[in-house]
Amino acid sequence: MLEPAYQADVVIVGAGVAGLSAAHRLTSAGVTTAVLEAAHGVGGRMSTEKVDGFRLDRIGQLLSTAYPELGMTPGLDGLVLRPFAPGVLLHSDGRHHRVHAPAGAGSARGARGALHAVRALASAPRPTTASVTSPLGSGVDQARLGAALTRIAHTPIERLLSRPESPAGQALAARGLPARTIDGFLRPLLAALLCDPELTTSSRCADLALRAFAAGRLCVPEGGAEVLPELLARSLPPGTVHTGVRVTSVSTSSVSTAEHGEFRCRALLLATDARTAAHLLPGLRVPDFHPVTVVHHTTDEPPETDASMLLDADRSGPVAHTAVMSRVDPSRAPAGRALVSSTVLGPPPPDVDTAVRMHLSRLYGTPTDRWETLAVHHTPEAVPAMRAPHDLRRPVRLLAGLYVCGDHRDTSTVQGALHSGHRASTAILTDLGSAIPMHRAEPIPTTQAA
Repeated sequence: MLEPAYQADVVIVGAGVAGLSAAHRLTSAGVTTAVLEAAHGVGGRMSTEKVDGFRLDRIGQLLSTAYPELGMTPGLDGLVLRPFAPGVLLHSDGRHHRVHAPAGAGSARGARGALHAVRALASAPRPTTASVTSPLGSGVDQARLGAALTRIAHTPIERLLSRPESPAGQALAARGLPARTIDGFLRPLLAALLCDPELTTSSRCADLALRAFAAGRLCVPEGGAEVLPELLARSLPPGTVHTGVRVTSVSTSSVSTAEHGEFRCRALLLATDARTAAHLLPGLRVPDFHPVTVVHHTTDEPPETDASMLLDADRSGPVAHTAVMSRVDPSRAPAGRALVSSTVLGPPPPDVDTAVRMHLSRLYGTPTDRWETLAVHHTPEAVPAMRAPHDLRRPVRLLAGLYVCGDHRDTSTVQGALHSGHRASTAILTDLGSAIPMHRAEPIPTTQAA
């Protein structure tokens, strides 16, 4: 038998944002760490395809400036967030309605009056002013919604997590808001934030999503989703992250790989997706998943909208939300071209591109037949489902020396993935205590992550 060749205090399997954020906290505490990733790049589902100068996210999960871990995670100091226009744009009855947030709504302090106004914007067909009906209901209904969002923006997270739990769709009906406000705004908004068109998600998770919306600004990383994990990987000590290494089995004291034999360690952290984690550790629960399809188009005659996220309040087609992404983040498209990215939730229709084009023509009020399709990214297991009852703080410590993290252990968001990595690194450091670290891991002959 060959003697084990490599050693580290902690081996992390998986170079998604959960594993990379945990690696930062461990290495900062003086713990030697080796991150092993089977793919040839970092980031997992946070990936971006580059086509002719365009940067196309495969899933395009929405972030919020109110996510605490974005400001707490070491290595993300250089992250630039590109916010959407305040609030959202709703398409209802052939018109656009701006759900407008006031200046300063990018923080909990500025969330007071988070629903400042709703105004109808010009869009074909153009009804008379008297016939314009807000998808949020009357002025009184809008004021009630604004008050509800203000309250949730200032509610402590632990209090939200202690509320009675039910499916989000059922919980909305019990909040005392009119049906038009719920169906015209909250349902399409939560579907976009949770990637769950049926709103079967736990009401506690939905409350956290609404809190982030009311207390912050929806945003995306400048340059594409992949920038976030790449920043984390680049700012780790050289030799920490190793790509192209397939792990075949794990234990509390060693990891076996297909290419480089065995790695000895004092603790193992599984930071893969839920299915891979269950393959390496039989018995771990694999959740259901929400499929997501993102369709990217380009045109030299972009729709006349600003950097807004556009929701379909009528739910009249497959597109849940869409945006002219090149106006949100100009780095995602070459000069003179517009990038329109649209998200379909649930199983896509058979001819998804044609169906999306027809729907976008109605949503934007402009012909789309000459738009060029850049990519259609379908991810069957895009987002772990968080159906009630859902434990938002699933244990990350399975036993001393064996840990697991990822968005499937927390909430199915980037915030949840980063937070699970934070919890896992804290548990590891607690268990390792003040014992003298082993020597730094020897170089591994694989491609170093960029």
